[in-house]
Amino acid sequence: MTSTDRLTIGIAIPVPEPYGSQLRTMRAGFGDPMAETVPSHVTLIPPVEYAPEELDGVYAALERASATMPPFPMRLRGTGTFRPVSPVVFIAVSQGISYTEMLAKAVRRALDAPEPEFPFHPHVTIAHNLDDATLDRAYDELGSFECQFSVDEFALYHHDDVAGWVPQHTFALGPS
Repeated sequence: MTSTDRLTIGIAIPVPEPYGSQLRTMRAGFGDPMAETVPSHVTLIPPVEYAPEELDGVYAALERASATMPPFPMRLRGTGTFRPVSPVVFIAVSQGISYTEMLAKAVRRALDAPEPEFPFHPHVTIAHNLDDATLDRAYDELGSFECQFSVDEFALYHHDDVAGWVPQHTFALGPS
């Protein structure tokens, strides 16, 4: 790797087990080809690129951001969609929205990342870029899905062209 190579990273709240695997299995069942390469998560900032030599600074900035937020409860419940703007069906975050928004802002601020192109809407994607009938089926079949867990960390993922999004490091919420 040369110093001009860029790494694509993502920062997200991982959905803990067993829920993460359940949602990934459901996503695969709908035929979503990204089910095996995208862990179940709530995105905090869209993917960004960094030079490898910048990562120490990124990690330090994320450590500082994580210390500003306490752990918080999150509930996922019901489905939603971004259609017709984007062919996505998702599980909605129904509790913990304001904390997730504050955490996303803290991460964006720490990394000097741009504001999102669309309004921030915390969710877990369960079907993406599939035909309308399959998206409708995902929306209907997972409408009663519900789980609750404590968010006590967020993760930094690296994108690999073969393996997909690979977790690299977690950042505990709250002061150390």
